[in-house]
Amino acid sequence: MARRSLVVTLVAAIAGSLLLAPGAHAEPPEDYCRQQCHDILPPGQKGHATFAELVSHMLLGTRPKHSDDQLDRYDALAGGYRELTTGTIQNFFNDHSFGVRPDDVERTYRPRADVTVVRDKTAGVPHVYGDTRSGTTFGAGYTTAEDKLFLMDALRHAGRGEVTPFAGGAPANRKLEQSFFSVSPYTERELQDQIDRVAGQGERGRIALQDAQSYVDGINAYIQESHRGRYFPGEYVATGHVDPVTNEGRIEPFELTDLVVLASLIGAQFGGGGGGEVANAVARMSLHERFGPERGEQVWAAFRAENDPEAISTIHDGSSFEYGNAPANPEGVALPDPGSVADQQLVFDPTGSATQPDEKPSRPVVDPEDPLRGMFDDGVLPADMAERRGMSNALVVSGAHTESGHPVAVFGPQTGYFSPQLLTLQELQGPGISSKGASFAGLSFYTLLGRGQDYSWSATTASQDMIDTYAVELCSPEGGPVTEDSNHYRFHGECLPMQTVERQNSWKPNLGDDTPEGSYRLVSFRTRYGPVTHRATVDGKPVAYTTARSTYLHEVDSIIGFQKFNDPSAVSSAEDFQRAAHDINYTFNWFYADSRDTAYFNSGANVVRRPHVDPSMPIASDPAHEWPGWDPETNTATYQPFAEHPNSVNQDYYISWNNKQAPGTAGDRAEKGAVQRGDLLDRRVREQIASGDEFSRAELVRAMADAAVTDLRAERVLPDLLRVVGEPDERSKPLVEELRAWLADGGKRTETSPGSKTYAHAEAIELFDAWWPLLVRGEFEPAVGTPAYQAMTAMMQINESPSGWQNGEPGLHVGQGHQGSTFQFGWFGQVSKDIRAVLGEQVPGGFGAPLCGGGDRGACRQMLLDTLAQAAATPSEETYPGDAECDPGDQWCADSIVQTKVGGIDQDKISWQNRPTYQQVIEFPAHR
Repeated sequence: MARRSLVVTLVAAIAGSLLLAPGAHAEPPEDYCRQQCHDILPPGQKGHATFAELVSHMLLGTRPKHSDDQLDRYDALAGGYRELTTGTIQNFFNDHSFGVRPDDVERTYRPRADVTVVRDKTAGVPHVYGDTRSGTTFGAGYTTAEDKLFLMDALRHAGRGEVTPFAGGAPANRKLEQSFFSVSPYTERELQDQIDRVAGQGERGRIALQDAQSYVDGINAYIQESHRGRYFPGEYVATGHVDPVTNEGRIEPFELTDLVVLASLIGAQFGGGGGGEVANAVARMSLHERFGPERGEQVWAAFRAENDPEAISTIHDGSSFEYGNAPANPEGVALPDPGSVADQQLVFDPTGSATQPDEKPSRPVVDPEDPLRGMFDDGVLPADMAERRGMSNALVVSGAHTESGHPVAVFGPQTGYFSPQLLTLQELQGPGISSKGASFAGLSFYTLLGRGQDYSWSATTASQDMIDTYAVELCSPEGGPVTEDSNHYRFHGECLPMQTVERQNSWKPNLGDDTPEGSYRLVSFRTRYGPVTHRATVDGKPVAYTTARSTYLHEVDSIIGFQKFNDPSAVSSAEDFQRAAHDINYTFNWFYADSRDTAYFNSGANVVRRPHVDPSMPIASDPAHEWPGWDPETNTATYQPFAEHPNSVNQDYYISWNNKQAPGTAGDRAEKGAVQRGDLLDRRVREQIASGDEFSRAELVRAMADAAVTDLRAERVLPDLLRVVGEPDERSKPLVEELRAWLADGGKRTETSPGSKTYAHAEAIELFDAWWPLLVRGEFEPAVGTPAYQAMTAMMQINESPSGWQNGEPGLHVGQGHQGSTFQFGWFGQVSKDIRAVLGEQVPGGFGAPLCGGGDRGACRQMLLDTLAQAAATPSEETYPGDAECDPGDQWCADSIVQTKVGGIDQDKISWQNRPTYQQVIEFPAHR
């Protein structure tokens, strides 16, 4: 008997490395979606390429299997959505059902004796079945490493501010590590403290720690096996970490603290709000200087759009949720003296290539004799990644307005386009875990966005203001002179030294990056009120402006909420889901749908502020203005209770595209005003419901897709601009006719036919692209003056078109990196309010007297005609100046979506569409 037990044990251990017969796997639980759930995530699940596969790709253009097989279907929706039916959804989306049909099994294997993985043929997605909970999360780690190991490794180095030692000193890498280090400059002790804190949160905290550890064990098991077998990602050879001949080198194993780093990176990127108070203050003061306090404040309030009465809200049932608004008579506002603000220095002691300007290098031509040259020419990660925030959309219709009587949802996160994608697909089935969907690579021990057995959920970035800026008085411990460079500050009557956290980064040329060697120190100066971002004077006294973020030192706390999302025993109703979402401290709008109910909840660690504090302005740092209940040792405070967060169940419909959450809830920036891209979704859903026409899944997809190819400026602002123009003069008549024809056709940016790479109404689109920055500047700069205009553009750019953003400066056009997401940031509502005032309309929350043309309609009209003529004379090469991806003047290419390389495999460009990166189409006909 003992011998038999030994044999069984040996067989079980060996089985972990053996492939199983197709179909020999655990069965998933009952699926209540009944094949009515679909999803999509381009370009493909596979983000792994061996060194040989990288060389083949560079020489022959081949790509690993499943690395691009979702891209064409995703792309096709932009040209094919009008003909989409319920029966053809599968042409544009994957089957989002639980399990794998026997004829769709690609391979079945066991990375450990207590877990089985089934890969499907359609997309190569891992379906993980754990006999134990530990086996389930181990399998999640193992399969994520199989698909995205190098990406995960690059991200953990980015989160620590150590990209350059890992991947080379390309300017993009330097910018990226500086951006993330400035936001979350943690020590290793602080990372471990976050783990310990979560582990102490009762039974769920204990389980979360075990899940995370098993997940890390799975990652490390794959690292060891792939290194030993020489099938690890080839980027490790390209970056000099492993020798291609001897296999000598090291792929560093993952640790639990790496998960904290990744959580901090993702939280800073997508789950924060606020922090622009210094820019706000400069813009506000400039307007006061131009117009005087009363009129200046009126113009500021209209531009800021803090609680714009014309802004659409996700909640529209008459409820109000007050948060983040400025009081009528604020106290403790610490405005900088004019001209005194300077950025806090971050980089010290640069040597070698670090002393050179960080100009984006031109893309080198790939030499067939050196196939890896150019692989990482712009850096291993995109430099603008840390600047993207505020994405994703959602459309959810209650069963009262659908054909089936069951809720319908089309929703997903708009996380940018990368090769490989930052998100990864998976199904997880095991004790206490039952989910399928998407997670960020490296944080996939739970499904973050997806579905359970009989419910689905998704999120959009909310960006309510949970970051405050404090003006910290500088001091000298010896009582000597104090300057803006002093590194001591006053805290509760004491003169304390600032804490510093440093990274000493150096790099040498490698196969993937020929940037000369160099080095520098990154130094973050920290106070009890958070990291220092600026130095200035206030009333002549030197101060440091700091960023106090409610999630600082608490990025991992959200793990409990995500754990509940994946636990079928924790979520059996809309109310259960809302309670789970309340455990997430990032600022997200959460949406839920099952067969009976829909729900919405706005999560976030919403600090309670003192009633006299204005969160949109810098605040004097003294106890009278601090967060109530604030403990500087743990960065904890008093937070809004569940009921005060915007929340709703079974509203007729919900839409969200990073718009206002609810009446009374202030946004962190000036974009949530009278014209916002959520209008495109809201109008389409609202009008169909008002007409009595019920929604199907296909109709809701079509509503989303139609909004995704529409120019917000054209649909919502151009009609009023043309009303001011009226009957044009002979010079402008053909131009105005072009714009009117485009507008009559919907103001869309769509190809003449799928794959033509030429827009219908191309001339009108180019004209409008050239006109917008000119007309905005012509409308506002003469009225507010150049200093105030520049301060306001520093606070928020005037435009965010598919081809790039402009601030109206001659020749200034900054590309967006071809990332699809557009029309969130821009002066769309500000232009609309002012132009409607020129037309004589009463505009709630407007500027009062119009600014355009000094308030004279004729002068405003003439400015529009003059700038329109100027736009018509603008060369295409100036409107679309070209970049590393596109020739100057190529309109379609300028708009196109590029899957930014995070490694060595690139992808084909696809046509522009403004929609989620990962997207679900959901309709549950049954419930547990």
